[in-house]
Amino acid sequence: MAKQLFGTDGIRGAAGEYPLDPATIYAVGEALAEQAAAAAASPEFLIGADTRESSQWIAELMAGGLAGRGARVRYAGVITTPGLAYLTRVGPFVAGVMISASHNPYQDNGIKVFGHNGFKLPDEAERAIEWEILRLREAGAAPRPGRLTVDAGMDQLYLDYLASTAAVRFDGMKLALDCGNGAAYALGPALFRRLGAHVSVVCAEPNGRNINLNCGALHLETLRRAVLATGSDLGVAFDGDADRAIFVAGSGKIVDGDAVLLACARALQAAGKLPGNLVVSTVMANLGLEKALERAGIGMVRTPVGDKYVLEEMELLGAPLGGEQSGHIIFREYSTTGDGMLTALRLFEIARRAGVGLEELTADLEVFPQRLINVRVREKKGLEEAPAIAAEIRRVEEAFAGAGRVLVRFSGTEPLARVMVEGPDLERVERFSHSIAEAIRREMGA
Repeated sequence: MAKQLFGTDGIRGAAGEYPLDPATIYAVGEALAEQAAAAAASPEFLIGADTRESSQWIAELMAGGLAGRGARVRYAGVITTPGLAYLTRVGPFVAGVMISASHNPYQDNGIKVFGHNGFKLPDEAERAIEWEILRLREAGAAPRPGRLTVDAGMDQLYLDYLASTAAVRFDGMKLALDCGNGAAYALGPALFRRLGAHVSVVCAEPNGRNINLNCGALHLETLRRAVLATGSDLGVAFDGDADRAIFVAGSGKIVDGDAVLLACARALQAAGKLPGNLVVSTVMANLGLEKALERAGIGMVRTPVGDKYVLEEMELLGAPLGGEQSGHIIFREYSTTGDGMLTALRLFEIARRAGVGLEELTADLEVFPQRLINVRVREKKGLEEAPAIAAEIRRVEEAFAGAGRVLVRFSGTEPLARVMVEGPDLERVERFSHSIAEAIRREMGA
């Protein structure tokens, strides 16, 4: 049965509108508390939030729903999503709830739920909670916001943990950080300054409405300008909740999640810490990454898009490293979710030890032309129900004759069909991606 509320990364939408209207948010808190009460008396939850203006009132409604069903609540205040996951895992909490819409604009928000183990909830658990949310929402209890006081120092516990994993110091290194006016605006600079780096910071003045606005991991020109203007050795951009990171080399070259996976996989292999010589990524990973890993004797397993699916496969295979082209990188030894600050630590360590820049680390990565087109749709239905689209996809795949890839999927958080075409020839990639996108527009376009 398809989920109605939870997408690939929690519940997400426009703040104040269904499913992020007050009644539904309150019901989410009630449902989570009811589920936890079945296993523990007076269960305790941890709530964290990013910097968008709606995060506070959503957190208060969530706290009200939890408390209304007998749960206790602590509030970490502004913290990164991986920080919330870490604190949930090491603390006395049955679950953690992060209020964030990640890379989306400030008008949107979301709810991400982590179990006590620090993992995002599996699909089956989300379906069970959904049923209860919808039942409670229908019951129509009047939402009563809870009172929240920031538990001072919780963010420092996370910062201390990250610093404790550092194998080298960064004295003398010049780093540029774009914090996306998001959850890492204070923690990111503090971490790397603690480890000795000279840090230049941009986009670290959140006002509730400027999160991800022309900055952060999806808008890299801001960071690129900062790297070149300050003569920084390296630069990193975080998204709104800092569970992803994209990098810029000292030369200004952009280094995405695929390149990070390649550099980290080879470093782990050289250190004897890549059992099975396996890395996990998603269907969006570039063919160039797969071929570069093959040359190093490293296999790559693909999963659906979503870092929780990457982590599930990592756990199944015992793989220590996995991630997404978008910058969600998971180091299973240290974290249970994508963590932008941790990824920056590991990548900067590799560059420091090798005595080279990010560009040199991944110079042999040949990136195949890849075109991604988003088509707004009025409905999401399987391709078996859309024969014209399926026929166009088959035509393109036959034309590639195994030398390229076609991927069509629906967004888990927006009414979009995503068309990705990849191959060795840019002109064919462009032509084929547009032909498939046009077929989707004709069949189900909004």
